[in-house]
Amino acid sequence: MKFDVILRVGTKLILPFVLLFALYVQMHGDYGPGGGFQAGVIAAGMIILYAIIFGVRRAKEIAPQRVVEIMIPLGVLIYAGTGVVSMFLGSNFLDYSHFAHDQLHAHEWGIFIVELGVLVTVAGTMTAMFYAFSERGR
Repeated sequence: MKFDVILRVGTKLILPFVLLFALYVQMHGDYGPGGGFQAGVIAAGMIILYAIIFGVRRAKEIAPQRVVEIMIPLGVLIYAGTGVVSMFLGSNFLDYSHFAHDQLHAHEWGIFIVELGVLVTVAGTMTAMFYAFSERGR
């Protein structure tokens, strides 16, 4: 019983730092290793750890299955929408030159938005896969 309490308290203490690390990986993906895919896996890992310790039912209270299923196409829409917006602004698909006042800032904004779409899709996909596999044995 004591071990269970230690795991629950430890998990509650570590989860905010896992989310912070996922955001760090997302924000600094263009400066070093990381980006949307890695940040999405870390964010999904946070939900999966919560589900392992507290149960899938409780995890679905903080990350409902319907929301997770919406995240998958939403991330793709963000990614593709970035390309469509650049086309409407007079550039090629995923050419970010019109997103800001100069090329450097435009490129940074474009990559950030695309990587955000990747994060949303990957986190949703990984969590949905975990939910699907966790229900197979029931």
